[in-house]
Amino acid sequence: MKNILLASILTLFFFSSSCKKEPTYENSGVITGQDGRYCACCGGWFMEIDNMTYRFYNIPENSNIDLEKATYPINVELNWEPKSVQCMGDEIVVEELVRK
Repeated sequence: MKNILLASILTLFFFSSSCKKEPTYENSGVITGQDGRYCACCGGWFMEIDNMTYRFYNIPENSNIDLEKATYPINVELNWEPKSVQCMGDEIVVEELVRK
């Protein structure tokens, strides 16, 4: 009986660990374009998330979006957090990003 139980548990473990889980994203957003202003805290790109405008300076390398050559707007799914040191108060760090 113990052998059957152990074999069942091991089988479930191997099948569950082989499943590929899709990443989950907390927000939808729209990259609207580059911040072309000239000031000490300016630069980066604008992102609309939940009717708020934020700025970010770079995206993860695996996002497959070339911001320099892109046509805007770009609809995306993302995970982000506020930048720890703020200059203008609208800066975020994009942790994960994928084109919708």
